[in-house]
Amino acid sequence: MKAIEVDRVSKSFGRVKALDDVSFSVDKGEVFGLIGPDGAGKTTMFRILCTLLLPEQGKATVDGFDTVRQMKDIRRRVGYMPGKFSLYQDLTVQENLEFFATLFGTTVDEGYDSIKAVYSQIERFRDRKAGALSGGMKQKLALSCALVHSPSVLFLDEPTTGVDPVSRKEFWDMLGTLKERGITIVAATPYLDEVRRCERVAFLDHGCLRGTDTPEIILDRFADIFNPPPIVKSEEAVNRQDASSLPENVIEVQHLVKAFGTFHAVDDISFSVKRGEIFGFLGANGAGKTTAMHMLTGLNQPTSGTGTVVGYDIRTQHEEIKKHIGYMSQKFSLYEDLTVAENIRLFAGIYGMKRDVIARKTDELLERLQFAEHKNDLVSSLPLGWKQKLAFSVSIFHEPGVVFLDEPTGGVDPATRRQFWELIYDAASRGITVFVTTHYMDEAEYCDRISIMVDGKISAIGTPDELKHRFRQPDMDHVFTYLARQATRSSD
Repeated sequence: MKAIEVDRVSKSFGRVKALDDVSFSVDKGEVFGLIGPDGAGKTTMFRILCTLLLPEQGKATVDGFDTVRQMKDIRRRVGYMPGKFSLYQDLTVQENLEFFATLFGTTVDEGYDSIKAVYSQIERFRDRKAGALSGGMKQKLALSCALVHSPSVLFLDEPTTGVDPVSRKEFWDMLGTLKERGITIVAATPYLDEVRRCERVAFLDHGCLRGTDTPEIILDRFADIFNPPPIVKSEEAVNRQDASSLPENVIEVQHLVKAFGTFHAVDDISFSVKRGEIFGFLGANGAGKTTAMHMLTGLNQPTSGTGTVVGYDIRTQHEEIKKHIGYMSQKFSLYEDLTVAENIRLFAGIYGMKRDVIARKTDELLERLQFAEHKNDLVSSLPLGWKQKLAFSVSIFHEPGVVFLDEPTGGVDPATRRQFWELIYDAASRGITVFVTTHYMDEAEYCDRISIMVDGKISAIGTPDELKHRFRQPDMDHVFTYLARQATRSSD
C-alpha cells in the first residue's frame, strides 16, 4: 500500500487555480520532495493532505485513509511543519512541546523516544521562550513538536528557510534517521542540495504537475527554472572587486562590540565597505550578523567601538543614518493591505521625496518591474518573488548611499533569486552600496567581497576567489562550512 495517493486533485481560490488535476503517489518510508516556484501550489497540496483544506475535485489518501471522510484518522498519523514555524513564541521550549503532545492525546514522556534524537540537542534550553531561540533551534523544536505523537507520515513545508547551511545539513541528517525508522517524509524546499537528498520529487508549476522522477532527471529536464545560468559579471562588476579602484568608504567600523550582560553578541569587529560595492555579510545563525546590522542601521547602539555609515556616526547620529540608507528585512517591509502603488508612495513620502518626483519615479519603477498592470493590486495577492522585488525597489527608491538586505531571498526559487540579483547588480552600478546577508552560498559567489562571522568575530574577509584559495576549498559552501564548524559557542 502507498503511503500517499493523490488522484486528479484540483483546488481554486476565486479565479486562481492553485491545483489543477494533480496526481502522484508516495511509497511508504520514502523521502519525497514537492518542488516548484513561488505560487506553484505546494502549500495548498500540503494543507489538503493534512486535512486542513478540502479538494474541489479528485481525492487523496494518507496511509489508506481518505482526506475528506477520515480526517481524524489522518490527523493522528501525520506530523506537519508549515512554512512559518508553528510555535508559540511566548511559551517556553518545554511548554510548546507539552502543548502539542496534549493536542494529540499523549505526553512528552510517552513520546520521548520518538523525539529523543532531535530534542536532546535543545533540551538544555527547555525553560527558554521559543521566541528567543535562533532559527536552527526553532527548527529543531518545531520538528520535535511534529514528532511527539509518533506519526507515520511527516509533512515539511520549506522547514529550513532562513537557516544557515550548516544547520540545514544537520536537519537533513536528522531526517535520514527518521527514514531509518520507517517514517514517510514529504518535504518542500527551494534549496537544490536538499532537493538532491530526496529519493523522488514532484515538480509543480502554476498548479500543474509537470513531472515526477528522481531529482537528477527533474533538475536536468527543467534546468531553466532550477539551474538558471549564473549572472555573468560585467567588466564594471569585475573592477569593483579591486577595492583600491573604488572611491571613498561608505561604511567604516573599528573595534565594534555589542554586549548583553556578559555575552558579547558582536565581539570586536573592524571592516570597511566602498561605495558601489556588493558586500556579503555571512555567518551561521547566532554568529552576530543581525546584531551588527542593527548597529549599522541605527536600530541599536554599540557597547564600545566606533563606526560611520554614509558619513554619520553610528553612536550619535543614528537618526540621520536612517534617512540616508535603505533597509529590507527578512520579513518584508511592505504593507499587505495596501496596493503596490500605495506602498511605493507611502515609503517615498516617509523619505521626504516630493510629489512630482514620486509620481514620475513610480511610473518608471512599475514599468521596469513590469508591474504596471498590477499597480492597484493588494500586496497580499502578489507571489513571494514579486513581493521581494517590490520590497527591494522600494528600499532604494530614494537612491540611498547604502542598502542593507537581511536574507532578502529566503524561500525563493532559483530563477526568481537570479532576477533579484540582477536588480542588486543594477543598483550597485548606480553607485548604491549593497550590504547583504544570505544563507545561499551561490549568492555569496555574486558578492564583490565577503566577511564570515563566527562567535561574534569576523573570521575571514576577502573576495570569493581569495577565500576559496586561502582555505583550499572548491566553493563558498565549503568555505562557510569549514569556518562555521569552528564555532565554540552555542548558536543560542
